[in-house]
Amino acid sequence: MIEELTTDEIDSFLREQKVARIGCHAAGETYVVPVIYAWDGEGAYVFSIEGRKIRMMRENPRVCLEVDEYLPGGSWRSVIVDGVYEELDGEGAERARELLVERLGGRRPSAAEGGGSEAPTPVAFRIRSVEATGRRVSR
Repeated sequence: MIEELTTDEIDSFLREQKVARIGCHAAGETYVVPVIYAWDGEGAYVFSIEGRKIRMMRENPRVCLEVDEYLPGGSWRSVIVDGVYEELDGEGAERARELLVERLGGRRPSAAEGGGSEAPTPVAFRIRSVEATGRRVSR
């Protein structure tokens, strides 16, 4: 039987996971791409590089974030966050870095990484949650 997740279960699940898929749509084209994220209870923070998803989200900031988990035996959980793309700089970009380092451990993302003039431009952003829904099957 499929069950709805509560608001607290959705928040907990999004804090546990590390990989989400962003769905964006612009100029008649739909694109879905995985990202590593950190959830703060109100949105997903991401560091990425200039490219197709950033161009599309700048054009149409209404996006969808999907996170799922499948377990042996057929149990699963899935959460969909309808949200708004917000590009970050300054303190916002620093907050994104801090959340990602805290959540994922390891080294700190740096805007100066990559060197050379041909290095892709890093972009910090968050997907601010407008509505989140979740479901699960427990077997």
